[in-house]
Amino acid sequence: MIGGAAVKKKLNFRFHDPNPAGVAAEYILKELIEANLPKVERVIREAKMREIVLKVEKNHSA
Repeated sequence: MIGGAAVKKKLNFRFHDPNPAGVAAEYILKELIEANLPKVERVIREAKMREIVLKVEKNHSA
């Protein structure tokens, strides 16, 4: 604190990536896919279960 007032300092980050943009984009995409994999697997399981339920209901109504 200076003179009783809190001083806010703005942080400025700069990153240097020596890789070509395509390499960086591929890495980011890989990380995003990996991070969302559990959600994708859950959605696929739920869709498969809905498909099975619809088939069972169709067979019982026939």
